[in-house]
Amino acid sequence: MPDGEKRKRDQPDQPDAPVRQDAPVQQDPEETDAARRRRRAQFLRELHEAKALRDRVQPRRARAARMRQAMRMRTFRW
Repeated sequence: MPDGEKRKRDQPDQPDAPVRQDAPVQQDPEETDAARRRRRAQFLRELHEAKALRDRVQPRRARAARMRQAMRMRTFRW
């Protein structure tokens, strides 16, 4: 973690702190929520793509993972 992020996290919020010019402007909640959903969807797409790539380049590990998942599904109690 960069030192700047740690210092920001460790310092309490200061209400009289100067407003930064590059700080994002507060937007309406619907747009912020939509942006969050877009970022989440992008992340999930990239995650799925990375898992598919890993399965292609490591077929033995992928098969073992499928077998473990199948065992978990067989032993799950409804």
